[in-house]
Amino acid sequence: MILLLAVACTSPTDPSVVRPASNAVPSPTPSSNTGQDPATTTFAGGIYPLTGQVRRHIRAMNWHPGCPVPLDDLRLVRVRYWNFRGQVRTGPLVLNQKVARDVLRVFRRLFRSRFPIHRIDLAPRPKPIDWESTRNLSSSFNCRSATGNPGVLSEHSYGWAVDINPLQNPYVRSDGSVLRAAARPYRDRTRRRVGMIHPGDVVVRSFAAIGWGWGGNWQTIKDYMHFSLTGR
Repeated sequence: MILLLAVACTSPTDPSVVRPASNAVPSPTPSSNTGQDPATTTFAGGIYPLTGQVRRHIRAMNWHPGCPVPLDDLRLVRVRYWNFRGQVRTGPLVLNQKVARDVLRVFRRLFRSRFPIHRIDLAPRPKPIDWESTRNLSSSFNCRSATGNPGVLSEHSYGWAVDINPLQNPYVRSDGSVLRAAARPYRDRTRRRVGMIHPGDVVVRSFAAIGWGWGGNWQTIKDYMHFSLTGR
């Protein structure tokens, strides 16, 4: 819904939404023979400035004066991905311009390996944790406090952190509790379920290749969804 709003409200000439032909990311078109058009099974993506309604949407949702990165330093990164149903979709990430190209490389590798991502979209407005929420949104920039540490800004506030499949890869406190009740079944990391991230898998390797750290390697708490430039 967030993505649809951003696209629907944006001028057709807005370069953050309309992609140049050289970097075009068309909507996937089913094939009558295979169920997937071969043209859509090739990764496509691009990096664009924040302009027009997209910029205003982000300002309304999760950017405000005092955030550590100015809007001019953020970029809209569109990536193609495989969802949990084996369908090709395209979603937006907002990232610091310093890391945008590296993260695009990561998602190219995830697409080629067909790692499933439930949904990629712009982060919603920060709000208190909903213990029963089953929202499973992979996203990036979000100017807010770090989870469990309200006095410190999250690395998402700088545009150099990404969360992937939060439901299947929960934030687990040192006492074993999770932020959302719906994520409790995924505390058992010996399980192999769609969308889960494990040590040494393609997701961890792909982010490590660009020098990013994984919250699943933290010592006291575990944030299995979380990857960041600084490792925090």
